Amino acid sequence: MDTMLRPIFGVLTVPDLKIKKPTWVQIPSSWTIFVFILLTYFMVTGGIIYDVIVEPPSVGSTTDEHGHTRPVAFMPYRVNGQYIMEGLASSFMFSLGGAGLIILDQTHNPSTPKFNRMMLQFVGFAAMVISFGCCWVFMRMKLPGYMQS
Repeated sequence: MDTMLRPIFGVLTVPDLKIKKPTWVQIPSSWTIFVFILLTYFMVTGGIIYDVIVEPPSVGSTTDEHGHTRPVAFMPYRVNGQYIMEGLASSFMFSLGGAGLIILDQTHNPSTPKFNRMMLQFVGFAAMVISFGCCWVFMRMKLPGYMQS
């Protein structure tokens, strides 16, 4: 490859450009990057790509034994399909669990007072437990009878 490109770049010369970075371009803050990554995570786990391609309804409906229609937030028995609200609820719970992990990571700072450290541990652990419990319930609503002995 090098022998093929050497004659071409022997004839061509790289221009001597003096390009400066504009003064208004700045490195974004760490919080800006964090928010961008968190929103991207929220949208991807919520199925935004699926929602754009398939265009599902926001909620579904089912008919009960009396003939009345009731709204349904979870599309039962379809692992590869979802309503928009189902994706948003699941995505929120995934993000809540991730936020719990981030909060638990903040407890390792040695300058944090003991009471604040205990509160951070409680809040972080509670966020993870709530997230896990809700995702477990969502899965049971999605696939009734799944993993039951």
